[in-house]
Formats: sequence, structure tokens, C-alpha cells
Amino acid sequence: MSRHILAIDQGTTSSRALVFDLKLAVKGASQQEFKQYYPSSGHVEHDPEEIWRGVLATCHAAIKKAKIKGSQIRSIGITNQRETVVLWNRKTGKVLHRAIVWQDRRTADFCQELKQRGLEKRFAESTGLLLDPYFSGTKLAWLLEHVKDARAKAEAGELCFGTIDSFLIWRLTGGKVHATDATNASRTLLFNIHTGMWDDELLRILNIPHSVLPEVKNCADDFGVTAARFLGAEIPIGGVAGDQHAALIGQACFKPGMIKSTYGTGCFAMLNTGEDAVTSHNRLLTTIAYQLGGKRTYALEGSIFIAGAAVQWLRDGLKVMKKASDAGGLAKAADASQNVYLVPAFVGLGSPYWNPNVRGALFGLTRGTTNKELARAALEAVCYQTCDLLNAMKKDWPQAANIVLRVDGGMTASDWTMQNLANFIDAPVDRPVILETTALGAAYLAGLQAGLLPPPDVIAKRWRRDKRFTPKMAASEREAKLAGWADCIRKLLA
Repeated sequence: MSRHILAIDQGTTSSRALVFDLKLAVKGASQQEFKQYYPSSGHVEHDPEEIWRGVLATCHAAIKKAKIKGSQIRSIGITNQRETVVLWNRKTGKVLHRAIVWQDRRTADFCQELKQRGLEKRFAESTGLLLDPYFSGTKLAWLLEHVKDARAKAEAGELCFGTIDSFLIWRLTGGKVHATDATNASRTLLFNIHTGMWDDELLRILNIPHSVLPEVKNCADDFGVTAARFLGAEIPIGGVAGDQHAALIGQACFKPGMIKSTYGTGCFAMLNTGEDAVTSHNRLLTTIAYQLGGKRTYALEGSIFIAGAAVQWLRDGLKVMKKASDAGGLAKAADASQNVYLVPAFVGLGSPYWNPNVRGALFGLTRGTTNKELARAALEAVCYQTCDLLNAMKKDWPQAANIVLRVDGGMTASDWTMQNLANFIDAPVDRPVILETTALGAAYLAGLQAGLLPPPDVIAKRWRRDKRFTPKMAASEREAKLAGWADCIRKLLA
């Protein structure tokens, strides 16, 4: 009997594959970075074919490292960078344009036009989202308007639209299944999170034909089987969730009031609100946390576009460090008397500001500022932005007052960063033993669908903490630093 699960974690800068056993221990893993395209200011694209090749390559490598064969994989889970869109030909499978990435801001003017027409309230009521180029719907509308013959072909039913999960499902099943899950659908600006259906009125507003859309399924569901030629066997695809939702599941945040924050390219905090789709009055997002057995669980989410990417910028753009992992050591050695602030609005500001046009800035530079202070400013910026998100969540949902923040993602490996995070949010920060929470969530969904793993309340008991960071900063220092950050934001938005 096959006793392994394959998780595909297709992220913003790399594709990863991990083989898990039924105890959810990693038996083999592989990762491959891919090229980022910046055709003009504010535009970010990926090559879907390169992503596809990388996913297959990492799957093969992970299976080989696990010392098993494809036939020994019982189920596949997929998690993906959300909001990134692909448009392809239904018959040939050929993509019509490079994928437009979630960070892309090309539809900012279109979003502003929709706001001026008084439509943001209508979109928010249905989708829980704001009108921002971050989301998929306006990206798809742009493709249909700007790619030659795309509109005519879409109207004729010849095209498929999908976020990366849909594209991978379609490819892996040999073009037999065009589907997505409720979490990815909930990030498109096209999906009614209350009825669980595509919203026909919003589709008309954006001039998007229904025929291009995928079928929406539960997170643990039947997404078809892979064509044997890809992985050496026909393997069921049983679990799909957007990366932040998969991380929430991997962190076992199944009870209302539980919250996780993922620190990768960006930072995304998600608060489980149970059956209550809380309407935010502080410019957070209401989203489907996960959907199991037809039952939707909701969350409040705060999205920070730049977190780890700020450290990458220091490394690659300014070349002030050799490795991203050097940032913590540099920050620890920084001159604490310097108050240098970095507002990393390289692609605009996300929650709770939602300004796509503002750009990044450094404040407080002196002749004594070095790479150490810049590293500290980049890491502290993540902490400040998390404070902004949590404060907004507490205002929207008072039950979140006494939180314990579960964290994951590459930046959490830095003890210095996590201690300062606890200091600034004035709450405990728990880092789990298993940091691969996004892939873990996808693997769990696949295992749940295959009948290999127990229900959420049982699996939650297996979650283990590696380390808890508790606040150690004096209240006066915390308040002064947060006031300085707030002043920087005010100046930038003025």
C-alpha cells in the first residue's frame, strides 16, 4: 500500500516539492528557483512554462531523495502563490502571455476607475476584498484586453484562466481537469465567498466570460489523477490551497481566534474567525480560510507585500550583504542609538493602507549609517508592519485581543527577528518544530482526502512548538519606536 504524500509548493521565487510519510515527516525535498521578469516599472511576470518544468524537476528529485517510486505516492497536495494568473489555450495548452504575478501593479489605474464608479463596496460585499491590482480579476481583464485575439477566443470558449494551482492541475492531468479550490477562488475578485459561487454581476463589470473560469472545489477533494507520463504513475491530486491558507492549516490554526503569520517574500497574517465572515472596517481582507466537506471557515487577513524581499533587495540591489541569512547577525551588531526606518513600499503598501502608488523610503540616515543599520531597519520593518496588521485585527474582531502568534517562513529562522517581533507586538510568538508549514498543509489536505490522515481536531494535537519568544522590551521603548514608524508612514502617504 502506498504510504507517501507528495506536496508541491509553487512559490513566488521558487518551486519546491516534498515527500511526506504518514507521520508527516519529510522524507525527500527539492527546490528550484526561477526567473523574475520586470518588463516595466511596477510590472512583475513569470514564465509559466519555466514554472511547469521546475515543478516536474523538483517532484522527480524529491521522489528520488525519498528513495521511492512515483507509484508509491498515494496522493498529491498543491499549494501556490496566490493571485498570480495564467491564461492558456484549452485545446493546445499553450499559454498566451507570461503569468502576471500578484505583486504586479499594472491595473492600478483600472482599479481606481472602478472605485470612482462607486463599485468597491459591491466587490467587498461579495468577495471580502478591496479593489487593488494585487488580486486576480483585474489582471485577467487586462490579459483579455491586451493579448491579441484573447477576447474573441475567450468568448468562443477556447481559453482557460487559472491561478497557478489551476494551471498545474490542468497540466498534471493532461488537460482533463480545469479546477481550483475555494481559497484560491476567494482571491480573484470574482468569487462570492458567502454563496461559494462565481459572481455573475462582477464578471459582467470586469467583462470576463464565465467559460474561462475553473470549477471550484473543497480544499480536500478529487482534483483528478496525474497522467502517468509525468511522475511514472497515475496519482490522485487530493488537496489544494493557496499558500497562506495552507500555512494556516499546517500551523493547525483550526479554532477561531488562532492566528498565524508567514514571513517569506511578503508577510501574511491570517486570523481564523470560524463560521463568521467578519467585515473589516480597518481595510483588512475577509477571506475563506479553508473549505472542507462543503463547509467554509473564514479568516481576516492582512497582506504585506514586502518582507523577506527587502532583505533580498539589500543583498542583490545594494549588495550590502552576501547572504540573506547574514541579516540577523548584522542587525544584532547595529548601533542601537540610530533610528533608521525602512518603509519597503517597493510595489506599494498593502494592509491596512492599500496604496498601490506609494514607493519605498529610508528615514533617519546619517553619516554613521552602515549595512548593519540597514539590515536592522529591514528586519524591524517586518515587525512594524505586523503590528499594523494585528492592531487592525483587534479593532475588527475584539476576540483577538489575547493572541499567541504562530509564525513560519524563511525569516523565522532568525532568533533576533522573532524576539523583536515579540517585543513589538507585545505578545508571545511561537515557532513550530516543522517550519515547512505551507507544504505541510497541502500534504495534510491530500492525506485527508485519501483517508490516510485524521480530521483537523485530531491532527491539531500533533502540532509541536520549537521555541516561544516572549516580549522583553520596555513599554516606553516600544511606544517610541512604533511612534517613529507611524510618523514615517504619515510622511510617505502625505
